[in-house]
Amino acid sequence: MKHTFGALLLAGLTGLASAANNTPSFADQAAVVDFARELEQRQGFNADELLAQFAQVSPNSKVLQLIKPPSSPQQRSWERYRPRFLNDRRIDGGVRFWQENQAKLARARALYGVPEEIIVAIIGVETEYGRNTGGFRVLEALATLAFNYPPRAEFFRTELEQFLLLARENNLDPLAVKGSFAGAIGIPQFMPGSQRRYAVDFDGDQRVDLGNSVDDAIGSVGRFLEQHGWQTGQPITVPARINGEPERGLIEAGIRPSLKVAELRDKNVFSDADPLASVALVDLVSPGQATEYWLGYENFYVITRYNRSSFYAMSVFQLGEEIRKRMQR
Repeated sequence: MKHTFGALLLAGLTGLASAANNTPSFADQAAVVDFARELEQRQGFNADELLAQFAQVSPNSKVLQLIKPPSSPQQRSWERYRPRFLNDRRIDGGVRFWQENQAKLARARALYGVPEEIIVAIIGVETEYGRNTGGFRVLEALATLAFNYPPRAEFFRTELEQFLLLARENNLDPLAVKGSFAGAIGIPQFMPGSQRRYAVDFDGDQRVDLGNSVDDAIGSVGRFLEQHGWQTGQPITVPARINGEPERGLIEAGIRPSLKVAELRDKNVFSDADPLASVALVDLVSPGQATEYWLGYENFYVITRYNRSSFYAMSVFQLGEEIRKRMQR
């Protein structure tokens, strides 16, 4: 019987991985074999080499535990969420990060129109300025979600493919790259597809390295926001005042600006915004507390393209404001 070298290697590695942890590797799953064969046909990979790599990783139960919604979800609470990111440690860290990277941040602002404090705050919220970039093997995390988490399998299979392309393009060992449990990589926590589409070589060394290059991280965050429609010099959000409860439809209109400020005034929603501006009504709820209301402009919506949460976008905005104020002292 004939065996290719890749098939022999795969068999050996599968045995080693299974013996080590008594958990079948991904190479034992028919869907993974089909995926590897498909990438061979569509993207020019060697399927046996891919399966040899998949033989060294197995479904990660911790990844599945972290991705699943809690069985008893807590109510949304801005009061609980805000202090995770609006605290002295992240503010002071942001000031230091800005001071250490002032020229790079200014260049990113000039190229992409995104203020320094927003780039700094996103990196601060995501990884506390590169301190916490994740300890999961990205290949294992993405494979776990692609083949063992049906609710979002399609999305994560796409990201797994993007990751393998990214590794090939940058001569990376897919088994060595670490990231979050969801497969986000590096200082700014880009998903592989976002890295391939939006990341830039900002330090000029002919490669994009979001794991180790602060310059590349800064430039890539700026370009991501610019490519998603950042409006240079335009506002992000302003507080709103409401008499009573807002009409239900105003919140249900969503986070994309579609409401005119003048029309909101007629519905008892007041602010210092330009009456002709288009905005979204943002509600920052906390159980047992009065809801905070803000008006979000297009730039607020753009921040939610990084993480689709109004709490996230408001944390970025407010952290950035605090960092900017301390930088001006």
